Amino acid sequence: MNNSLKSLLTLILLAIPYLSFSQVGVGTKKPKNAKMLFDGSKKMLENNWTYWEGPRLKAQLPIKWQIVKDPVDKGTAMNSNDPAAAGGLYGAADIVTKEEFRDFRLHVEFLVQEEGGNSGVYLQNRYEIQILDGDYGLHGMAAIINEHLPSEEAYNGVGKWNAYDILFKAARFEGGKLTEKARVTIYFNGTKIHEDKSIQQVWGGPNSGQDGGNDGGKGITDRPGGIKLQAEGYNVLYRNVWIQDLELGNKGTDF
Repeated sequence: MNNSLKSLLTLILLAIPYLSFSQVGVGTKKPKNAKMLFDGSKKMLENNWTYWEGPRLKAQLPIKWQIVKDPVDKGTAMNSNDPAAAGGLYGAADIVTKEEFRDFRLHVEFLVQEEGGNSGVYLQNRYEIQILDGDYGLHGMAAIINEHLPSEEAYNGVGKWNAYDILFKAARFEGGKLTEKARVTIYFNGTKIHEDKSIQQVWGGPNSGQDGGNDGGKGITDRPGGIKLQAEGYNVLYRNVWIQDLELGNKGTDF
């Protein structure tokens, strides 16, 4: 084998973990080397998730998020309208994966059933990607909350399935000191809305997520975190949630 062919094969092998990145949007299937976090079943909900034990926790196991019939397609989904979070009491009944992650590719599908429906996807149980029907500001739909607006409004609307495809790079530390903020690229229903954006802090205080109570949310620590889904007393459904563990090294997050 000549050197040119060897170099080509090396490039192909290095690219294999990233080939699936070209597939985004509703219905995107899990790559073989990714882990399914929720497939619509009660068993997977109970095996992979638990309530986040934050300072405002009011719910008790087993998880009360109901498994419901998919209102659009065949199959089932889970409803984030946990009774313990009635009135928008975030942190009272949020669920988080038992497994924790650093760098990853995440796919989440959600459906908002009513106007004003509110939930959120938390990366490392720190950084919220907002789900909020009818709001497109810094606290609104598809925002990296309080920091970055989506470049386009790609929301499919109430009663329809939507998908976030997220490539996340954890904050970097050297000698216990923060040297690089977390970074993220996000596709919303197949449209790139955030490209390699840095995330400054955790918002919402200690009831919001990990490190939320450290230095006003700016005191990020060097520890992994789970994927968290927020209960805020609305009928927001989830399905087809999977994650691919990565090691991005010095790479950015664009894909």
